[in-house]
Amino acid sequence: MAALPSPPAENNRQPDQGMQWLEQHWYRTTPLHLILLPVSFIFRMLAATRRALYRSSILTSVKLPAPVIVVGNITVGGSGKTPLTLWLAQQLIDSGWHPGIISRGHGGSTLSPLAVHASSSPDEAGDEAVLMAQRKLCPVWIGRDRVGVARALLQAHPECDIVLSDDGLQHYRLQRDFEIAVVDGTRRFGNGFLLPAGPLREPLPRLTQVDAVVINGGMATKGQHSMQLHGEIFYNLLNPNTSAQVTDFYGQRLHAIAGIGHPQRFFTHLKRLGLKAQAHPFPDHHRFTPADLDYTDADAILMTEKDAVKCSIFANEKCWVLRVDAQLDSLLTQQILEKVTSDGRQTA
Repeated sequence: MAALPSPPAENNRQPDQGMQWLEQHWYRTTPLHLILLPVSFIFRMLAATRRALYRSSILTSVKLPAPVIVVGNITVGGSGKTPLTLWLAQQLIDSGWHPGIISRGHGGSTLSPLAVHASSSPDEAGDEAVLMAQRKLCPVWIGRDRVGVARALLQAHPECDIVLSDDGLQHYRLQRDFEIAVVDGTRRFGNGFLLPAGPLREPLPRLTQVDAVVINGGMATKGQHSMQLHGEIFYNLLNPNTSAQVTDFYGQRLHAIAGIGHPQRFFTHLKRLGLKAQAHPFPDHHRFTPADLDYTDADAILMTEKDAVKCSIFANEKCWVLRVDAQLDSLLTQQILEKVTSDGRQTA
């Protein structure tokens, strides 16, 4: 495959110097985390105190009339929660359940409970929520308060008999029947420190308290579940009914954009498919503009589904989207169904 020419100077953008700086000391050996360690100790104390207050019922949590499955992580940044949530929704549907999905709506402006549809604005609802709604598997609702959002969803959709929370592992006000922690199999836990010295939201022992640990793209140990993201078919963002195979892009001048929690995961996936693309990482939930796609030398611009949600309004015929789906073994589904039906809940 011929080497791609260097991009024009105006396209050599560095859109997220701040995030690159943070990740440098979170995921590499730098002295900065030593300076921030005292603040991390305070953060650890506050997090532990808050969790203890909920466990002792000093702070009140709420149990919903339907089982709740929380898909979250203990690190900052993307780890694969949304693909896993969509996979779980399909698994539950195939098992006869009627799930509903709730989410914070990260990247969006909405705070109150709101139903998300395929045509919803990502500026209002957040890119991940719109992506999940576009899959059209089940109702998707967002809002800052998970309890309020779940109640609104169940009231609007009484047929829903199980709730999936995309993120919310640390949202202890909402009681849960099953907890899943997703771990980035490549980056893992960085330097192992809590915020702000490291990427951890909670200490590592928290993983021993969840019902299941899913390793995204890495080696799973005994008792953990391995998840892989698969995708080889692209669709044209301007004309979604038009698809392309990987081989259709061989020999072309390719640019790839990714505004996700771990952009390198997307670029690595493209490389594994045999595609040589000029990589352009953006911050998570980045609000793309037409200028972000202004690569005059590009034959094709490749992007994730999450980014496509925000680029669709100004897409051109060069924009191609790679759909990826999570793949896991069925043991996780069995584990969930056994747990949610063993506490007296009625089976679907």
